[in-house]
Amino acid sequence: MDREALLLHARQSIARGSKSFAAASRLFDRQTRERVWLLYAWCRACDDLADAQDHGGELGDQSGADERLATIRRLTDAAFAGEPTGSPAFDALGLLARETGINRAMADDVIAGFALDAEGWRPESEADMLRYCYHVAGAVGVMMAAVMGVAPHDEDTLARACDLGIAFQLANIARDIAEDHAAGRCYLPGDWLAEAGIAREALMERQYRAPLARIVQRLCALEARYTASARVGAARLAFRQRWAVLSAAGIYGAIARQAERRGEAALTRRITISSAAKLGHVARALAQSLLPAREAERPALPSRRELAAFATERG
Repeated sequence: MDREALLLHARQSIARGSKSFAAASRLFDRQTRERVWLLYAWCRACDDLADAQDHGGELGDQSGADERLATIRRLTDAAFAGEPTGSPAFDALGLLARETGINRAMADDVIAGFALDAEGWRPESEADMLRYCYHVAGAVGVMMAAVMGVAPHDEDTLARACDLGIAFQLANIARDIAEDHAAGRCYLPGDWLAEAGIAREALMERQYRAPLARIVQRLCALEARYTASARVGAARLAFRQRWAVLSAAGIYGAIARQAERRGEAALTRRITISSAAKLGHVARALAQSLLPAREAERPALPSRRELAAFATERG
């Protein structure tokens, strides 16, 4: 498929898989917007393959997870080798590798997250949870930064892009506790649950609602620290890129703030952000993007190198 055909497929994929992300992508300049679509198509295809889903819908039969993971790796190998893969989403990755600074190590860090899910892994500590968040979202933030033209040697900006991805994933975990539990998954640290006296297998029982709501508040406080770090990195981007990134940060941050504010009610009713509220975040991001950039040292958070080492430690 030529570039235009790959772009059409990618645009259709993002429109179907994430209306919010599709809307936010319109704020980018044309070149960045197209490359973001291409990256999304690959991420979406990997996620769907790993979970036997169709654009993030209901989980399919989870048997054969190892075979699906092997398919992801095989097609990714072919994409980086410049070979046709038979899949528009993986061909899109190959195109990005030729046009941007995206490399195989970045992709491998994302695939490591799918491998953790495939083996039914669960975090036992806050560090475990953050490493998981890195592989499933922070590493995507690094790839997004590469798409936007951040240089491979600009470690601080890459780290802050990683921080934004981690913040997004922490917000997702806070929002999706009940949904994940229903699917047999839990991404809350085991030691947090133990401290609160909560049995992981009975997470959603009424008796645990109050202590679980306090864990959500703890999670959201962590999300806020990562978002604050990421906003500094966003200030270094070109205007249109900065606007899009800050808009997304505002919308995902709103998910965390609602989860934090609602307390126990957030555990039984899915959090959504209205279209009007999203437009408000876009408008605020525009104002923020017009202000002079403010620099600040990155807070005492694990580096992306430390988080990436988790996959190596696991062999």
